[in-house]
Amino acid sequence: MRFIQRVVGLVTVTIAAFVPVPAVTASVSSAQSADPGASGCIRVAATIPVGSAPTGVAADAKTNMVYVANQNFSSNDVSVINGRTDSVVATVPVGNNPQFDAVDSRTDRIYVTNGSSSDVSVINGRTNTVVATIPVGSGPIGVAVNPKANTIYVANNSDNTVSVINGRTNTMAATINVGHFPYGVAVNPRTNTIYVTNSGDNTVSVINGHTNTVTATIPVSSGPNPITTDPRTNTVYVGALSTVSVISGRTNTVTATVRLRSFANGLAADPRTNSVYIAKTNGTVSVLNGRTNTVVARVHVSSYNAGIAVIPRTRHVYVANESADTLSVLVLCKSK
Repeated sequence: MRFIQRVVGLVTVTIAAFVPVPAVTASVSSAQSADPGASGCIRVAATIPVGSAPTGVAADAKTNMVYVANQNFSSNDVSVINGRTDSVVATVPVGNNPQFDAVDSRTDRIYVTNGSSSDVSVINGRTNTVVATIPVGSGPIGVAVNPKANTIYVANNSDNTVSVINGRTNTMAATINVGHFPYGVAVNPRTNTIYVTNSGDNTVSVINGHTNTVTATIPVSSGPNPITTDPRTNTVYVGALSTVSVISGRTNTVTATVRLRSFANGLAADPRTNSVYIAKTNGTVSVLNGRTNTVVARVHVSSYNAGIAVIPRTRHVYVANESADTLSVLVLCKSK
């Protein structure tokens, strides 16, 4: 077992990563692998230098822009990447120790959690400038947006709360108590439901976006951190220590547990192909078939992967390589 430390606010979050365990599928090539959605392959198409210790990645499907939060104090910024040219077009200074980010394509706003300054930076995607800084709870990490409601949700790791932000006024609308050490946040806009991983008690809090109340608490595998949703299937995916828990959004129950070879550090769902991309600490990205809940592809990317995002329209996947200070661009290609 090895431990990964991340400084958030006034505390250091320690994540235990177990040694590799058998995967649920046969081994595939580390260079390129069969893709479930395109009946082709997945490969690394580009590697882009960004800031120091990149963690969060958010992609805007409307503008084809990608935003990378660089958490090291020597950076404290967000790298803006043009998805058409795979090049950095701007670097935006934000708060201290930026963790993760989320995009609202409708308003062209990017929300960045700053772990050590306990606030959220709001970036105007048209001008690449910070237009607001919103105080939230202590040690914010995960962030997600409901574009239909123009509402932002922030997991505050150090005080066990979720901050609800009104995207129109850039002000706090509510504070919700959740489990211990909340980390990841995901939203299903179709149902106006928010899901929060609580890494301290191995649960997921389910929040009703209309009432801002916790309506269910779901036990999951040990060490839950990243989380994503597929609104089309109303399914929630939770990454943990060598597993991904699959949750039915209709029943709020775990319907499957998928074993991995390493700690799941980032998740991104592609509703078009019913696939989930899993960034892992062993430097690989696995592709999960959402219909069968099996890992059907794997590609080696870097030595340590963090956040991940996908643009379904272009079929491009973006992975932050925290230890290499780069962003990898994965593309789906036709098999030879």
